[in-house]
Amino acid sequence: LLLERTLEGLRGRVRCAVLAGDQRTDNDAWRLQGKGAPVRQIETLDACHLDAAQVGRLLPEVCEAGVRLLFIENVGNLVCPAAFDLGESFKVALLSTAEGEDKPVKYPSLFSDAPVAVLTKVDLVPHLEWDAAACRAALRRVRPGVFLFELSAKTGQGMEAWLDYLAGRVS
Repeated sequence: LLLERTLEGLRGRVRCAVLAGDQRTDNDAWRLQGKGAPVRQIETLDACHLDAAQVGRLLPEVCEAGVRLLFIENVGNLVCPAAFDLGESFKVALLSTAEGEDKPVKYPSLFSDAPVAVLTKVDLVPHLEWDAAACRAALRRVRPGVFLFELSAKTGQGMEAWLDYLAGRVS
């Protein structure tokens, strides 16, 4: 949902493109169609990550003239994708509040390489035993100076700051 809302929010402001990775299915590509950006799905089959060659093969298909921001959504886990350079300018680490505040210290590779972290699903906090301060501390222990967003794509809380940040990165 975050990528859907991000593409919708940047439509007309920043030309975007998306490469979405999953082991099987093109569900993400279908879900993102019509959100204002060209999208291609990469199925890794049984691999737990994308690699630079897979990304490179599809770049000409999605990076049309005027594209300023390419989102590469790697396979959805906190371990394997962190170990592979895809040629990206910067990484953004996503952490759902429902996953727990200790994930950055349990899986430090992704969080230590990402100058930006996004805490998602903050709308669920009232229903969870989640310690925001402990989560922020864990992120900063692994990546001092991390630029942190706390948002809910469902309610829109924090989305405008996220969209402004992304637009500012490419202006």
